[in-house]
Amino acid sequence: MQVELLHSLADMPDFDWSAWSDGNPFISPAFLRAMETTGCTSEETGWQPCHLILYDQARKPAGIMPMYLKTHSQGEFVFDMAWARAFSQYGLQYYPKLLCAAPFSPVTGPRLIGRDAQARQVLARAALEVAQRLRVSSIHVLFPEREDLAVLQEAGYMLRESVQFHWKNAGYDDFDAFLSSLAYDKRKKIRQQARKVAQANITFEYKRGSQITAGDLSFFYSCYCNTYYERGRHPYLSEAFFSQLLQDAPDSILLVIAQRDRAPVACAMNMIGNDKMYGRYWGAHEYIPGLHFETCYMQGIRYCIANGILVFEGGAQGEHKLSRGLLPQTTYSAHWIARPEFADAIHRFLDEETKHVQAYLDELQEHSPFRKQDAADIPPPSLP
Repeated sequence: MQVELLHSLADMPDFDWSAWSDGNPFISPAFLRAMETTGCTSEETGWQPCHLILYDQARKPAGIMPMYLKTHSQGEFVFDMAWARAFSQYGLQYYPKLLCAAPFSPVTGPRLIGRDAQARQVLARAALEVAQRLRVSSIHVLFPEREDLAVLQEAGYMLRESVQFHWKNAGYDDFDAFLSSLAYDKRKKIRQQARKVAQANITFEYKRGSQITAGDLSFFYSCYCNTYYERGRHPYLSEAFFSQLLQDAPDSILLVIAQRDRAPVACAMNMIGNDKMYGRYWGAHEYIPGLHFETCYMQGIRYCIANGILVFEGGAQGEHKLSRGLLPQTTYSAHWIARPEFADAIHRFLDEETKHVQAYLDELQEHSPFRKQDAADIPPPSLP
């Protein structure tokens, strides 16, 4: 097998790895190509494509590892800025670094995308050779799925743990059945918030794929931008990206539009694939108490129940999601540091950090939002 670097997916139009990626929409050809063609991942934005492509002896693609040469740590959701400061204090450069991830998306999925186990092993080791050849400080594989973890660890990567909150469909007949599974105080709070939103004359409309008009997408993008502007930041993604993604992968997008008197006031965008829905972006043009939680979480859960979707991933972080039925789940990243002395120090840090993450998970498990008889049926967080 042979590995090559590819700086643009446009140079390889016939390679469709969807069958090897379990339908995950965030590492699909449509998603990654839209990021590149609209300039969201580029040298100018600090996300220079640097993908590993694996070929077999017949010169047929056997795998891909989506990677980027990063000149900063923005848009990653796994925080390594302290590591960068440590390098700087010793007069060393941390950037550029190599990043394997779904850009701007804290979503677990395949990262070593190959047609078989051997291909995935070759990709994990080849990335180390590329990093040494490029003389970068490190490689970071963010949110890899469980099947990738053992391969990465065997190849010499260090594992890091974090926590997200996911909702799992227990075969609920309807939304009321889900509410009935919650403890009384949690159920009461959700209903109170829903009542406040309804009293503000807010109704909701779901639009997916071809149902989404150009006007809908434009309104969503204005909401998306507002969320960033309110925090004094510039949006990562362009309207052209969302338009391209809607054109190339329409069924992956669901808009939840909040309306008052048929006029839109807020919007959440979710993505759908492989029996999961992923909460991604939200914004509003005015503040209405309870609207954020109702639009982003409760309406998402309603949609999953009505459409038989098995899992709803609510996005990065957020203990507030626990009281709404989203349970803590362990997520992972894998890291390789070129300089041995820093690798040793970071390894010790990760060992200590893992203890705190596990203690945090244990504490969260003691505060399950479900009734005791229902909570007993919920599996504990997944561990390596």
